[in-house]
Amino acid sequence: MSNDAFLKNPLSLFDIKGKTAIVTGATGAFGAIAAKTLAGAGANVVLAGGKQDELKKVAAECTALGAKTATIALRPSSEENCETIVKAAVEAFGRLDILVVASGLNKVAKIVDLKPSEFLDVMDANVTQSWLMARAAGKQMLSQGQGGKVILTSSARGLLGHPAGYTAYCASKSAVDGITKALGCEWGEQNITVNALGPTVFRSPLTAWMYEDTERAQFVRKGFLARVPKGRLGEPEDLAGPLLFLASKASDFYTGHILYADGGYTAG
Repeated sequence: MSNDAFLKNPLSLFDIKGKTAIVTGATGAFGAIAAKTLAGAGANVVLAGGKQDELKKVAAECTALGAKTATIALRPSSEENCETIVKAAVEAFGRLDILVVASGLNKVAKIVDLKPSEFLDVMDANVTQSWLMARAAGKQMLSQGQGGKVILTSSARGLLGHPAGYTAYCASKSAVDGITKALGCEWGEQNITVNALGPTVFRSPLTAWMYEDTERAQFVRKGFLARVPKGRLGEPEDLAGPLLFLASKASDFYTGHILYADGGYTAG
């Protein structure tokens, strides 16, 4: 393809039809969005998570969008589990092209009230498991020799602190940012891009109360929106576009970056 051939069809840069993607944490708020976005764009999706019944539900939604879908009821909580998840993708579809690590954990408490074991739980779920899953997927992508896309989950809290007891979460997301940058450098010449998507508050079962018209929700929204130039909270579709960009050829020259889907929150 010549350097300007894509101009005849710029949307071809976002074409992921036939690619195989793993989504860990596929039953969570972001994981389900990621799975359905990739499925709707034509990728084969392998959904990993610890809740079999909920996996089946998300898989059915992906199948309804026309995707070939497989599930595996495992969390990326060990080297063995991560290797098994990757093996399942290869057995189902013959290869692996895209990894989305959407699994994670948060425990909110002031530092004097947060147990050291709880801090370590958050670090394990958000940092160690991201590292293990990227390692397992990267080994497969390197063996294929055709590049790949690794997408981790960061947060505005990887860059900014929070007064409400986020020492574990902020530390974990800063560490995810470090993994993203280091792997972006390590795998750059192998054409494996490594980036992270960093949301702020978006609509999900955990945040639904913030979108309500209660006095408490209005008070919290007012304080939060004072920092958001777009003047609103996030919606699931706000994550779909950035995710598709990071999963597709459109982001081939974009690696080691954290893409904030935050309405400008981190800019102000």
